[in-house]
Amino acid sequence: MSDRANFFDKLLAAVESNQSLLYLALDPQIEILSDPLAIAGDKTPSAIDNLFADLEMAIDQTVDLICACKISLGFYQSLGIPGLQLLQQILKIIPPDIPVILDTKHCDLNTSTVFAKTVFQDWQVDAVTVSPYAGFDQVAPFLLYPGKTVFVLCATANPSAVTLQEHPAPDNPLYLELVRVSQTWDTPEKLGLEVGVMPDMLARIRKEAPERLILIEGDICEENDLTEDNDLAELLAAGLNKNGEGLLLPVPPSLLAGEHPHAAVKELRDKINEQRLRAIEGSPTCELWLPDVCFLQQQPHRDLILQLYDIGCVIFGDRVQASGAVLPYYIDLRKIISIPQIFHQIVSAYADILKDLKFDRIAGIPYGSLPTATGLALRMERPMIFPRKEVKTYGMGKLIEGHFQPGETIAVVDDILISGKSVMEGAAKLKSAGLIVEDIVVLIDHEGGVKDRLQAQGYRGHSVLALSEIAQTLYQANRIDTEQFNLLTAEH
Repeated sequence: MSDRANFFDKLLAAVESNQSLLYLALDPQIEILSDPLAIAGDKTPSAIDNLFADLEMAIDQTVDLICACKISLGFYQSLGIPGLQLLQQILKIIPPDIPVILDTKHCDLNTSTVFAKTVFQDWQVDAVTVSPYAGFDQVAPFLLYPGKTVFVLCATANPSAVTLQEHPAPDNPLYLELVRVSQTWDTPEKLGLEVGVMPDMLARIRKEAPERLILIEGDICEENDLTEDNDLAELLAAGLNKNGEGLLLPVPPSLLAGEHPHAAVKELRDKINEQRLRAIEGSPTCELWLPDVCFLQQQPHRDLILQLYDIGCVIFGDRVQASGAVLPYYIDLRKIISIPQIFHQIVSAYADILKDLKFDRIAGIPYGSLPTATGLALRMERPMIFPRKEVKTYGMGKLIEGHFQPGETIAVVDDILISGKSVMEGAAKLKSAGLIVEDIVVLIDHEGGVKDRLQAQGYRGHSVLALSEIAQTLYQANRIDTEQFNLLTAEH
């Protein structure tokens, strides 16, 4: 992975770790601040300090309940130089694992290039909103930055906007044409949609753009109390994709102004998750997974381990492994490619290791790790190759598939280390073609000294999970009993 921040990766990780689709809007309404009279027309240091304290409190109260922060540039610009200085202070206190969306609705074609550089390179925000009326030329400068995302404003809840948005006719409105056209500009990870709080319009947009991330703008409690189950269900049913995802909802400002903001936001977060589960009931393609156990200590890969078990990746009973050994359990990772929520999480976990390694290309070991290697190549924007399991007797008869140059360094990706035999055979094929292999990255290490065996052959072994970690987490969560725990932790 490159050093550049990746909005989509950060968002998925935050959604999964905090189990939330809520974002925090850091553009406060003046009337709910702790001292509204002090800031109204007042740009003194004390007024700015009060603003900073309110915003810092909002972050502290919600950091474990949100998946993103959104900042409206216009609010800070309205305060002049002190406001822009405040913006820089706020950017510094947002945790680095929480993605930042800068809501600018930029619409000036002449300044798009320099503005994109400012927000993405200088300010290091992760995403930006733009107005699409100047066409693709207006949006293109923002799409040039790898790992960054652009949200196109396609519909607003402002009542007077109906005249334009519904033009020329309600059955073929302008806002849907914007949705259709904008989807041709880039991929779902690079380009999303910004929409006001309008369930009917949102439902039409979701139908037109089933794979796009939709950013809901506005106060979801302003006109309707969407903390009530029926109203919340309507909004979520309209905007969620088939996997119960793809929607970002604002934390209502009124919850932050209450006596117990953390508890209020948590209650809303939990209601949303309940509705997410209901919204996707009966979906044959993907099931939303949410944790059902509380741990006293935070474990970085806890949810991933529980998900792998819950979808049937850990199977007990004597099984022959790829290495030929017979173990009293089997770990089947073939299922993960059919469940996007988990596959995204696994690819991100690999990428967290690979980002600190030096390599030119990624190589997957056939056949189990090829989907993961492909996902990593796309995610990290690195070229991929793979050694064939068997050399073709037809065509070009290649041992290594893909383009490469001798002398390049290859990071090898595999799924599980048991004996290390298959991954070392694959690495040997790569080396025979003049490539350099130093690092081998896997999802699960069965331990038992296999990394030492890799080291003896000149390889550095890296793993996302260790088998003992999996066993301990499953045992603490009451997913497995003592006998099964002993089977997983016994030395083989």
